[in-house]
Amino acid sequence: MPVTLASFPDLTQRPPRSPRVRLGGFVILPRLLDKGRAKLWGKAGEYIFNSSLDRRFFSFVKVDADALLAELANGAVDGEVLAWIAGHGGYQPGEWEIVQWSGFQESRTAASLKAREHATKQLAALAPLRTDVVTAFDFLDLDDHVTFGGRP
Repeated sequence: MPVTLASFPDLTQRPPRSPRVRLGGFVILPRLLDKGRAKLWGKAGEYIFNSSLDRRFFSFVKVDADALLAELANGAVDGEVLAWIAGHGGYQPGEWEIVQWSGFQESRTAASLKAREHATKQLAALAPLRTDVVTAFDFLDLDDHVTFGGRP
């Protein structure tokens, strides 16, 4: 498949997909694909491919981030990437494992007191009146929204 610039998101103009969006049942995956494609195009902005969030996915399915990035450079679309992961991942989770893993990722909060204090400070700076932001995904969605002009 020929690679075109139109297939690469510009994350200086819009955020990547929410970490809640699923592909093959996996949360995080569509977001990391957006960041990987933007990195290849030089349009990742402040977003980091292979971030700690992305590494949760890579660790779960035992896929190398650089190998996935090379697959994206070949122009693979989401469904093709999902098939590639199924063929190249060192671990093939069952459907129930994907559901459990994704649910756990969606519900994650800061795991230590220090991390909670940091998250509280970040939220206070971004949207001090918001009391509904509890999980890491909540914060990422809010941060993406506000970064691109939305009101907290």
